[in-house]
Amino acid sequence: MLLNFLLPRVSKQYLLLTAALVWTFAGGMLLFRGFTFDVGTPENWTIKLILSIFSGLVFYSLLFTRISKKHVIRIQNMGIEKSMIFSFFNLKSYLMMFSMITLGITLRLSGVVSPEFLALIYITMGIPLLMSSFRFYYTFFNS
Repeated sequence: MLLNFLLPRVSKQYLLLTAALVWTFAGGMLLFRGFTFDVGTPENWTIKLILSIFSGLVFYSLLFTRISKKHVIRIQNMGIEKSMIFSFFNLKSYLMMFSMITLGITLRLSGVVSPEFLALIYITMGIPLLMSSFRFYYTFFNS
């Protein structure tokens, strides 16, 4: 089938690298946006920033370690040797990612949430995404 020929396929090894790069990009972009948001000089910014970083670490340890581990195991257990390049996520994960991106854009454009709070949310979510990418890199380089 012609369509099947046009779909890019990679080995499981490079699927892990693709996932690592996507998670790195997502986490890095959120951290960049969070740290470069023009929030002026809000009150107690240092304390809020420390709490945001701490919350990101908690999110990572309680939720994102399981999510990234689940995806690594799913990739390693795929029945075919070469998978479509975007199959590092399952449908549920793509829907969640789409929902989170949509919510972030909506909150930013609507003005409902202050830039200060939005910056802290971006930092809180960027940390576990970036840290989760390390599991994919580790597995890529060690398998």
